[in-house]
Amino acid sequence: MEKRVAFITGAGSGIGREIAKLLALRSMKIIVADINIENAEETVAMIQQNEGEAMAVHCDVSSLDRVKTAVEESISMYNKVDVLVNNAGWDKVEPFLKSEPDTWKRIVDINLMGQVHTCKEILPHMIDNGYGKVVNIASDAARVGSSGEAVYSAAKGGVMAFTKTLAREMARHKINVNCVAPGPSNTPLIEEIGSYNEGLVGALEKAIPFRRLAQPDDIAGAVAYFVSDEADYVTGQTLSVSGGLTMV
Repeated sequence: MEKRVAFITGAGSGIGREIAKLLALRSMKIIVADINIENAEETVAMIQQNEGEAMAVHCDVSSLDRVKTAVEESISMYNKVDVLVNNAGWDKVEPFLKSEPDTWKRIVDINLMGQVHTCKEILPHMIDNGYGKVVNIASDAARVGSSGEAVYSAAKGGVMAFTKTLAREMARHKINVNCVAPGPSNTPLIEEIGSYNEGLVGALEKAIPFRRLAQPDDIAGAVAYFVSDEADYVTGQTLSVSGGLTMV
């Protein structure tokens, strides 16, 4: 059977990299899409070391035109995209009243509009091919109202709502659209945030019943389920992977 092709944003590091590596082990061809092309190429090299197939594409998800270019490049290489994982994200933790409009715009452009852009460009190809699995990465910040993450929480809440509507609209085309909501995770982003917000990681660990941050491969496993054949009858769902931080 012809291998599935997965387009994964933010796959140059952290959670996205682990998702890419795991799906490659599940015999998928991987398009490693990232704004940092050097990081993307590192992920490709890791996949190839395990005899997987992958390519790197530069992708700034905040720009519809740049997403379109990245998708066109990917289609020209692999002729299709079967799986879309919207993983790219960014945040700056600070009290809302101390935050500035430039920060709000960047957060919304990357975390929400980035997913809108990729879906706009890739879903038509999935419809034409008669197959597709979409997994949008949100955050449990949207469920708990995380302090210091007002706009980020709003954007990720938008991702959850966007997922539900797309799932309804795409069901007629037999395309599954689901959402994974990680809790606090051990990623380069949390390291960046921790560099200016001392004590954050310790406080998060105390709040999580499992008393640890999620590891990127914890999230990757949930994504792998949603894109598998076992999830063919699952759509419009949000799965928290948070060590029990939220229980819905």
